[in-house]
Parts: sequence; structure tokens; C-alpha cells
Amino acid sequence: MPEIDPTEHDISELGPKVNQIDDEQELEEMLAMEKGGEARDPVITLIESRLETVGGEDEEAVDPAEADLSEMTIAEIANMVRGVDDVDILDGILEREKSGKERKGAITQIENRIEAVRGTSEEDAEEVEYVPPEEKHPDLEHPTADKQYVEGTVDGEYRDMWVYCETQQGDLVDVSKEMLGRAREMLDDYNAEPDDDTDRTDVDAAAASYGGDEDGNPEEVVAVLIGDGVEEHAEECIACGADRVVYHEDERLARFRHKPYTEIFAHMSRDWEQEWRDYHEPRYTVFPATNNGRDLSALVQGELDSGLASDCSDLYIEDAQISNPEKTGQPGTTKTFERVLHMPRPDFSGFEYSTILCLDKPHRDFHPQGASVIPGTFDLPDPDYDREGAVVEHDIELPDDWFQIEITASDQLDDGVDLTGNEVVVALGRGIGENPTEGIELGLELVDQFEEADLGLSRGVITASYQFGGHVEQYITEERQIGESGQVVEPDVYIAAGISGAVQHKVGMDESDTIIAINTNADADIRDFSDYFIEGDLFEILPRLTEALDRGEFAEAMQEVSDD
Repeated sequence: MPEIDPTEHDISELGPKVNQIDDEQELEEMLAMEKGGEARDPVITLIESRLETVGGEDEEAVDPAEADLSEMTIAEIANMVRGVDDVDILDGILEREKSGKERKGAITQIENRIEAVRGTSEEDAEEVEYVPPEEKHPDLEHPTADKQYVEGTVDGEYRDMWVYCETQQGDLVDVSKEMLGRAREMLDDYNAEPDDDTDRTDVDAAAASYGGDEDGNPEEVVAVLIGDGVEEHAEECIACGADRVVYHEDERLARFRHKPYTEIFAHMSRDWEQEWRDYHEPRYTVFPATNNGRDLSALVQGELDSGLASDCSDLYIEDAQISNPEKTGQPGTTKTFERVLHMPRPDFSGFEYSTILCLDKPHRDFHPQGASVIPGTFDLPDPDYDREGAVVEHDIELPDDWFQIEITASDQLDDGVDLTGNEVVVALGRGIGENPTEGIELGLELVDQFEEADLGLSRGVITASYQFGGHVEQYITEERQIGESGQVVEPDVYIAAGISGAVQHKVGMDESDTIIAINTNADADIRDFSDYFIEGDLFEILPRLTEALDRGEFAEAMQEVSDD
């Protein structure tokens, strides 16, 4: 059996892992497992491509000057030209491809290699000319041009991973613990002593070869607590993975406030003179992708003059090979950026993942590398209350003008909508559009057949301009939204009716034990990660399932509608 079962991973997780496997037999076994399981085309292509590369490594070396391109795939050509540094040979390869199969992909690979080689071989290659913002655009106002931190520090000292630990109603929220646990895992690898046998190309081993910072000192996980009475959570933060807890308490901070929270975090991490904080800014900052966390992450990263990858679904540290001249400073060269935080997130298409990197460039450092993390992305760590850590109070005075708005009165809902504790969740999507009120009613009727169940909604229903009947309208709230910007649920049974299955929704429910999807589109993306897929109209299928449950014949009804 191979070490990695591809059927248990998303393609975004598989990419880096598969590309490090050199055992052809293991890859063959993985391919067979995938074909015998979900048979996802992108995963099959990924494994086959790696097989092609690994298989080629054992073959007799091909002479690029004499290679028969008509017998080679585009991937084989790309691998071949990657090792060619002679422009004349590359020109010959390009000419043979253009006069032969003339494949656009192959031509692009060859031309890119020619450009790279010419860029590195020319003695007169010049660095990208740097023009300060105020000189580049003298007729425009540049708010950042006057900020001393934008270009005031290049090659600065950066250390540690800072994790903002959010509290709500006096409790440390679960996503704060999840982030601390993942931060602990990453920095444990990061701080590990280098192994002489470590392969720096391996995703998991790359960070493990650092042995701490540039001087070999271990870097810390720093938990940040801001609010009223938050010191009481310091012990739990340490138990979940923090090496140090920095907190600021003030009764005026009982509610989240943009100005003071942002200024406090920025001062803690950049301007606060402490013996232990002997660096310019943190190397990494991590925030929860909650309502308040999203606000704070953007404001803090803006104040610290760096970037932000929002709503991430994973985090890992790895070196990155970059050839973009904006980042390297010289066309045609490749530079290794070390200790880069890789931040995968669903892209704007809703169907793929993109990995965001926050990289420095000449004359400009982009630190901290910042991310906000979708709640439920990582497992809750097992707290270790025997762990030791430092607790430090942040002690600056807070100006009154940070609190210009006074909250004189407020109301709080007695109960919110928490879908996470249910055994069954019935989720409805845009498929209810034909008759929105009836669609919600059918979902509620199905929910009533279970003891511990509730109704969930896709973002499409929340944002659509559907008109609902009075008694149904109360269920159309953002609290019921499932997905990237909503709740993350893991029920025993998840019934998705009229939901296409975009990545943003998938991340909120794909850990459910059993997923039953109902959709009129046989090619809906949700089919790829459902245990049962019923091609049909929810207005016809939901009543039949409800009636079957009422009769105690749900399994029979599932089989019946599947056969239909």
C-alpha cells in the first residue's frame, strides 16, 4: 500500500506530495486507487504526469540536440529543455517543433527556457531600475509614500509567528485554538535541527531543515489576546501551543473596536521595546477568518504595510523558487525565497485553489506574511497543561480619541443558530429558485423527521433576491450559511439539495460522514465529493424522502429515487 491514499486528499493537498514521490510502483498504486475510487480527472492527470517524469529518470539520457520531438510529450520536452543552457541547441529544438507538430504548449516551454538562459548568460544584464513612488507618479498622491515603514526597512529582522486569539462572550473561540495547534506544528518543524539526509525539495522536510532563525535560535508562537479580562485565557493558549502570550486588558475593549484593536496589535508587534522582541516585525501573522478577525487582519496588515491572504484553507512553510524580475530584481534569474508561508485558499472561480505567497522585492520588504484562516480548517489540538510559556502584559496608555464612539445600549439574541452539533443538516441552494418559499418548506419538513437536525443554506440563497413567504423568511439569515464565509459542519448526514458544490461551499461541509446530493445537473461539482448523488428535482425528491422517513423506509426510498 502506498503511504498516501489519494482518495483521502483534495488535489490542492496532493500536488506538493505527489511531486516529491520518486517510487514508480508507489505512484502506480496511487493511480489505481484513484481510478478505483472517485476517479477525479485532475488527480489522475497529476499522478500520470509524475509517473511520466519519474519513469523518464531511469531511461537513457536523451541528447537534446538530436531528440525526436515527435515521439515526446509536451511534459517530456519541458523536462528536457529545463536542463539545457545552450541557446543554439534550444533554438534548434524550437525550430524542429515549429516545423513538426507545432504544439503551442511545447513552443511556450522552449521559448521560456530560451528567455531564461539568455537572461542569465548575458554579461550586461541589468537590474530592474528602481524609481520611488513619488518620482514614478509625481502628479498623483500616494498615501503610502509618506509612511516610514513602506520602504524604511529592507532586509529587516523578522521572527516568530504571531497568532491573534479571538474571544467571544468571555470564551476563547475554537478557531483560536486550531490556529495555535497548527502554528505549533509548523514551528516545531521549522525549529528542528537540520538532518544531513534532509531533502530540501520535500514539502514537509523543507521547513525542518532550518533549525530556527538565521542564527539557529528557535522561533516562537506568540499568542495575542486583546479585550477585557483576557489574561485568564493565557494558560489555555500555552496549552494549545503558544510559547508566549502577549495580552492587553481594558474594560473599554470588551467589544471589538477597529481603531484600538488595530493600534494595539501593531504597537505590540512593531513598536514595543522588549528584550524578547528584538526584531522589527513578526515573520508571520495569523488571524481567524471570523467577522471580527477578517476586519482586524486587513487593518493590521495594512498598518504594518504588508499583504494578506484571506480565508485560507491550509498553511505550510516552504522555500519558493521565483523568477519574476519584480521580485528578483534582474530579468532571467531565479531566486530562492526561504521560510515562505504558503497560504492556499479557494480562488475566485469557486472551483480551484490558489496558493498565495507574500514575497519581498528589491527596496521593499513585505512582512509580516499574513493570513486569515477559515474556522474548522485545522483539528483542535489536545491541550497540554504541563507546557511552560511566558505571559507578558502590554502596558501602553490608550488615548481617549481611540474611543470616540460610545455604545450606550445594546440587545443580544437569546440564541444564535449553531449548526455544528446536529447529527443531520439539510442544506438548500439556488435550486429552490423556481419556488423559494416551497423549497424552504420542503427542507424544513425533512428536518422535522430527525431528532437532531437543522436547516442550512448556501451563500447563493443568502445573496439572491428571492421573495419568501412570511413564515419562511425568518430562516433566511447569514447565521445559517455553510461554507467558506459561514459555518463549518461535520454531521453524520449532510443532505445538499440544489447546491452545485463550489469550493467555497465544499470547505464548509466536506468532512461530513455521509453526503447526499440532489441536483438536476448530472455534472454538478458536488457529485465528485458526495457519497450518494441523486439526479433529480429537489421539489420531487425531498417530499419522497420525507414520506419515506415518516414510514421508516428511508433506505428503501434512497434506493428507489437513485434507480429512477
